[in-house]
Amino acid sequence: MSALTLLRGAADRIDRQTPAHRDRAVDGLRALALLAVPTGHWLLGGFTLDADGGLHNASPLSAFGALAPASWVLQMLGIFFLVGGYASALSFRRRTGSAGAWLKGRMVRLGRPVLGVTAVWALAAPALYTAGVPEATLRTGATLVVQPLWFVGVYAVVTALTPYCVRAAERIGGWAAAPLIGSVAVVDFLRYGPLSDAVPSWLSVLNVLPGWLFAYQLGVAWGGRRIGRRGAWLLLAGGAALFAVLLLAFHYPASMVGVPGEARTNSHPPSLLVLALASAQSGAAILLRDRLAGLLARPALWAPVVVVNLSAMTILCWHQTAMLTAAVPGALAGPVAGLTTAPDTLGWIAARAAWMPVFAVLLAVIARYARRFEAAPARGRRAPAVRRTVAGLLAAGFAVFALGLA
Repeated sequence: MSALTLLRGAADRIDRQTPAHRDRAVDGLRALALLAVPTGHWLLGGFTLDADGGLHNASPLSAFGALAPASWVLQMLGIFFLVGGYASALSFRRRTGSAGAWLKGRMVRLGRPVLGVTAVWALAAPALYTAGVPEATLRTGATLVVQPLWFVGVYAVVTALTPYCVRAAERIGGWAAAPLIGSVAVVDFLRYGPLSDAVPSWLSVLNVLPGWLFAYQLGVAWGGRRIGRRGAWLLLAGGAALFAVLLLAFHYPASMVGVPGEARTNSHPPSLLVLALASAQSGAAILLRDRLAGLLARPALWAPVVVVNLSAMTILCWHQTAMLTAAVPGALAGPVAGLTTAPDTLGWIAARAAWMPVFAVLLAVIARYARRFEAAPARGRRAPAVRRTVAGLLAAGFAVFALGLA
């Protein structure tokens, strides 16, 4: 029996086991947004080597500003929050217990994989240092591992606000997201307008919650059937128009991710440009839902979506580790094109593209073992209190190291 036959059989089996009520389009959008995270980090993140063989973060965007439009495609967190709000709204309405019990279940599913990756790194870092890996490399690695985890914290907060989002969507539909975009616009005006010299730098933190809650609130309204095609066209056209105005008239940075050396960034915290992109993406996603659902009725296309969704947190938490699994040994060999050489030539871009399948294979191998942190334990079974406490202490220790506090 050929490998192709086995894959077709597995795809058909997954298709038959999928409940008829499953929203394949929403799952497909989530998978697409998930895969954009490692793709973006692997393509737009690189390393340089110091004289001692230590790895340091670098970005091809510093040398190739023309690559900035690639970040418009790869920055799909707006889609992720949109489908997250959609799924949370449906789940919240279907719950059989209290809102507190529902929220606790969500927090456990988010927290367990984060605890797993940080605890494992807390054990691995001293072992790697003892084996001769430079401290600079370990600090770079710790920064990369923690980098995607901020998203989990923000997502946990917006998930906790689901009951209020549902209530707001029931009252005014998609317009419940309007005050959020207005709030970010005000903060951006204060940060970058004529009063910017008098505004404290910490003010930008005020954009974190409304900036990411915006798309989530749209998703909640969509899940409650309060956004139709008319609203979707408004989101698409309005978001695209605002995006163009911010770029051309107000000179927002073109890159959706941070560029080393640049004074302004769109993503940390989110600027109004991020919300404009999220609005356009959300409108397009809602409009394309039926067409996407039709495509995913094919077992061969649906099966990968199921696999990605079942490993969502594993992909998010471990994809940087996969890249480091190649880069750390590579650093011992010296400069390796596309891996440990500076990302400042066209040759580097071509070489990094060749490394992408390697990173993907390494992530698949890691996920085989790491997914146990994401899989729900058997009913009635919990990890012993001592194990949970030790894991928590290890995670806290790694966080202190990663944040440069030790």
